[in-house]
Amino acid sequence: MNELLAPGLELSLVGMSIVFIFLTMLIFSVNIMSAIILRFFPEAPVEVKKTAKDEIDSDVVAAISAAVHRHRTKHTK
Repeated sequence: MNELLAPGLELSLVGMSIVFIFLTMLIFSVNIMSAIILRFFPEAPVEVKKTAKDEIDSDVVAAISAAVHRHRTKHTK
């Protein structure tokens, strides 16, 4: 039993070490790519203008309220 346990532990430690190193390198490379992209292509601020179309219609609010009320009464114990 001991002759199989030592190589098994060695193999699992090597495998976990390789995965850990790969994931660490992946995190660093993603952070570096993100920094490079943000440096050369900065995000422009977006202005949001509120118009009359953005407001919710009272009929929609009434329909949503009725649906929520029906759901709550149906699933109340």
